[in-house]
Amino acid sequence: MARRLPAEWEPQAATLITWPHAGSDWRCCLDEIEACYEALALAIARFQPVLIAAVSEDHAHGIRRRLLGAGIAESRLHLVTAPSDDTWVRDYGPRCVLDAGRPRLLDFRFNAWGEKYPHEADDAFSGRLYASGLFAGIPHERAPWVLEGGALDTDGRGTLLANRPSILDPRRNPDLDPPGAEERLLRDLGLDRCLWLDIPPLAGDDTDGHIDTLVRFIAPDTLCHLACSDPADPDHATLEALQGQLQRLRTRHGGPYRLIALPKPAPLRGPDGDHLPASPVNFLFVNGGLLVPTYADPADARVLETLAAALPERRVVGLDGRLLARQRGGLHCAALDLPACLAAPLGLIAGTPQR
Repeated sequence: MARRLPAEWEPQAATLITWPHAGSDWRCCLDEIEACYEALALAIARFQPVLIAAVSEDHAHGIRRRLLGAGIAESRLHLVTAPSDDTWVRDYGPRCVLDAGRPRLLDFRFNAWGEKYPHEADDAFSGRLYASGLFAGIPHERAPWVLEGGALDTDGRGTLLANRPSILDPRRNPDLDPPGAEERLLRDLGLDRCLWLDIPPLAGDDTDGHIDTLVRFIAPDTLCHLACSDPADPDHATLEALQGQLQRLRTRHGGPYRLIALPKPAPLRGPDGDHLPASPVNFLFVNGGLLVPTYADPADARVLETLAAALPERRVVGLDGRLLARQRGGLHCAALDLPACLAAPLGLIAGTPQR
């Protein structure tokens, strides 16, 4: 049996998040962002364990006190220490594949989306987790090329969905041409086909168009994508082009994908008036649930209703995503799903969602 990259809706052992700290870009609004991460941790813990990376033992003790005081179940809270530059663990955390049915951790290089920001600690983060003994007994593989988790989405059956600008970037992998990139993706992640989009990033997006801001699998034959009906919106033409490209994609069996449009909120701006990449597509799968970023916008209700109708077996929960968007991220960017095959090595019992 070959390698396989699980889909995010498959059973999970836990969700990994990196807690904000004064050495990150959140130092300007640390109290606010810690309240945001508290809400995120509490929401995750309603469905499964949350594993939190702190920068020091003192930091970890403070986080534990805070979350226990907020009512998180102690059995759902686990902490580990590892230095980090920032909190977007989706992009620099370990990627788990199944290799002959057994878990293997892939540790891709991370250079902050093409050398845009400091990243030395983030690039070393996964290796430090592994060296700490957190993933004892699981093979660990350091991949010698740059690849971010937010640039990848899969149906769990060998198909990868990706956007060219965020992978085929000379600032990330200057020696890698398009055929070489696809060959490495297929080999390292255990895939047999790539569906490539060629879409520019949303206004304010510094990832060069990560797929998790644009379109996501929610089932092997179904894609949820961001849509915009306002011609005055700076992303209108981009999202029209996205829909056109999605309509041309074909499933493994040759038919078109079922497309579900999620309305984009009105343009969101930061404190300095700059555009922010606010996208409800940046949702997060958890066991029995789906956590969805909201933006205090009339479109929020339609987004939540649409996703609840598309995924009736899951509890759809909205969480305020405006502060995360201020640093160009969202719920999916801030968290990393750890598949169920990691539960035993991590010493976790996933349990059942709390209703």
